[in-house]
Amino acid sequence: MKTSGIITSFCIGVVVVLFAALIEVSIFSNMHVLPTVPDICLICLLYISLQNGKFVGETTGFLSGLFLDFLSAGPFGLNCLYRTLFGYLGGLFCKSLNTDGILISALLGFCATLVKVLSLWLISFFFPTSVTAYNPFSWEFLFELGMNTVLTPIIFRILGLFRNHLVLKPEMVP
Repeated sequence: MKTSGIITSFCIGVVVVLFAALIEVSIFSNMHVLPTVPDICLICLLYISLQNGKFVGETTGFLSGLFLDFLSAGPFGLNCLYRTLFGYLGGLFCKSLNTDGILISALLGFCATLVKVLSLWLISFFFPTSVTAYNPFSWEFLFELGMNTVLTPIIFRILGLFRNHLVLKPEMVP
C-alpha cells in the first residue's frame, strides 16, 4: 500500500510538471508581450518537493529537466542538473513550511527564482561557452522574479485542489 501511494503521487506529480512545461514552452514563450517567460514548471516542482520530500522532488525535478532539455535549445542536461538539485533542496523543507498562506508561498517563489539564477550562474562559471547566465540587473530577470513571486500563491492554490492525489500522507514520505 505504501509503495503504490508513492508511485501514484509521483506519477501525478510528473504529469503536472510536464503539463506546466508544455504550457510554459508552447503558450507563454509565444506571447510576445512578455519580456521573459515565468517559470511555472519550477513553481510546480517547488510545490511537489515541499509536499512530498527529497526523493519525489529530485526525481520529479530530473524528469521535468529532461523534458525541458528536449524542448529547449540549451545544452542537454542543464535543466536536469539544476532542477534535480532544486527538487532535492525543496524536499529538505518537506512539510515544515505552511504553503497555504499568500506571503510564505510568494516568498518561496521569490527564493526559488533566486536559487535558480544562482545555480545557473554557478554552472555558467564552470561552462562559460555553453551556458548563458542571467544578468541580475536586467529587466527580464526582474520581470521573471516578479511574475514567479506573484504566480506562486496562485499555482499553489490550484495544486492544493488536487492535494488528495498529489501529496503523500505524512507517514508515507520517504
